[in-house]
Amino acid sequence: MEIVNIEAQARESFGKKHTKKVRKEGMVPAIIYGGSNNTAISVTPKSVKSLVYTPDFKLAEINVNGETNKCILKDITFHPISDEIVHIDFLRVIPGTPIRVEIPVGFKGVSPGVKEGGKLIPQMRKVKVKTMPESLVDKVFVDISSMDLGGSVRVRDIDFPEGMEIMTTGATPVAIVEVPRALKSAAAAEAKEGQGEAAAE
Repeated sequence: MEIVNIEAQARESFGKKHTKKVRKEGMVPAIIYGGSNNTAISVTPKSVKSLVYTPDFKLAEINVNGETNKCILKDITFHPISDEIVHIDFLRVIPGTPIRVEIPVGFKGVSPGVKEGGKLIPQMRKVKVKTMPESLVDKVFVDISSMDLGGSVRVRDIDFPEGMEIMTTGATPVAIVEVPRALKSAAAAEAKEGQGEAAAE
């Protein structure tokens, strides 16, 4: 799993006035929570770029005054107009303590329906799970090798690592193989032709 190293500064002050000052200095106010204490920090937008602007699941190792905190990105607030990062919440990862995260879903295998001209349409990019930090993975996979035209795979079909608890309903679709218009039209024309032949007989 990819780890993003982040150098952070500890913040002693709190409140809107202080966070406004932090942003004016070009920094992003953030907090690390979980465990026995919460730690208020500030980070540069550049240092969190590869953690925020990616569909991948990554861990963060945040260095605050020489102390390393292994964390996951839990929540992020963007400015409604400028889209700049306004605030970040990090959750400290503690060995032996379960966490709830959203893991990206990947596909493995080749769909027969896609081979026949269908299109694989993802319905879900991430799935919610509860897991121990030791069992964390950067992606879970679902096998699409049995998906024919019009077929689908669901959350219950995903290959989850042992010990990982699924928090999303098992019947939720993950992907479908869409039948293209050309194939639909050809099938409809063929069916119509067959009906015509049957009527002639």
